[in-house]
Amino acid sequence: MTQHFLPGNPSIPVILRRSSRARRISLRVSRLDGRVSLTLPVGVPEREGLDFVRQKETWIREQMAQRPDHIRVEEGADVLVEGRLLRVSMGSGRSVRVNDGDLCVPGVPDRAAARVQGFLKQIARERLVAASDRYAARLGRQYTRITIRDTRSRWGSCSSAGALMYSWRLVMAPAAVLEYVAAHEAAHLVEMNHSADFWSLVEDIHGPYREQRLWLKESGEILHRYRFGD
Repeated sequence: MTQHFLPGNPSIPVILRRSSRARRISLRVSRLDGRVSLTLPVGVPEREGLDFVRQKETWIREQMAQRPDHIRVEEGADVLVEGRLLRVSMGSGRSVRVNDGDLCVPGVPDRAAARVQGFLKQIARERLVAASDRYAARLGRQYTRITIRDTRSRWGSCSSAGALMYSWRLVMAPAAVLEYVAAHEAAHLVEMNHSADFWSLVEDIHGPYREQRLWLKESGEILHRYRFGD
C-alpha cells in the first residue's frame, strides 16, 4: 500500500493498493472520511492507475463535496470495527463475521443495520469487560457493574459507587483507544477527580495514553456519524 497525491487545490491523497482478486482498476471515495482508494490488479502498471485517477479528478472532487454528515449502515456501507474500515456485505451462516475487508451479515438486507449494531454491542461489552477487569485488578479494586450505552456527552464514566459506564461505539475506534478509556475509568475507582495523581495513576496501569486521548479529541466524532436506523 502506497500513498500518492492528486495535484490541485487542495491536493488529494490517494491510497494505492494491489489485489490478486481484482480484475480491473477500481476507484472509491469513502463515505466515512473521504479517503480515496485506488485498487490495481496484479500486473497493471502503477502509472496506468494514476492516469486513471487524473481522468476521474472531477468525479472524485464531486464525491468528496457530496459526502454526507451521517453514514447510514446498510449493505455496501463502510463501517469502522476496531479501527478498520469493513464493507458491509450479505453473507450466510447464523452470525456476523469478519472476512478480510468485509463484515459478512447473514439474513436479509433490511436487517443488516440491526445485525451490525448487535454485533458491535456484543464485542464492545466483551472488550470493555475484559479491559475493565484487567485495569481494576492492577489497582486492587473492584467495580460494581458495567453498563454499555450509546452516549454522546462522554465515552465513559465511573460513579462514586464504583459503577462503570461506557459507550459501545468505542469498539469502532482503534483497540488502543478503547483500552485507554477503560484504564481512565478504572483509575476513577481510586481517584474521583482529574488531578495530577489521577493522570499518574492512568499512566501507571496503562502506559503512555496521550496518543489515544488525542485520537478521541480529533476523531471521536466520526463514531457518532453512523446511523443504524434506531
